[in-house]
Amino acid sequence: MLTLLEKISDLNDLVLQGKALEAFEKYYHDEVVMQENENVPTQGKAANRQREQEFFSAITEFRGAHPLKVTVGEGITMVQWHYDYTHKNWGVRNYTQVSVQEWQDGKIIKEQFFYGN
Repeated sequence: MLTLLEKISDLNDLVLQGKALEAFEKYYHDEVVMQENENVPTQGKAANRQREQEFFSAITEFRGAHPLKVTVGEGITMVQWHYDYTHKNWGVRNYTQVSVQEWQDGKIIKEQFFYGN
């Protein structure tokens, strides 16, 4: 059985390979709740899959993503990412984000993203 460090490292590697949706299918719980900052959370894997697909389809130029720091605790992981891309609705985005993942039954049950606007 993989440790949380091994799981989050594999998930990050999949994202870096352009396989974020594959990582989503592999590591996210059916009941996952995802939330951007303090916005209303999105409930369930189907709704979050659609949200992820819409996000990735709106990227018009991808210049890079780099995990800067990874932290693992009991049932929780955190990754500080740096992203650089152009989004068709938001324009150029070049920023640092912290993603906090809560794990249950070997899958991410809750993820919240923290970043400046």
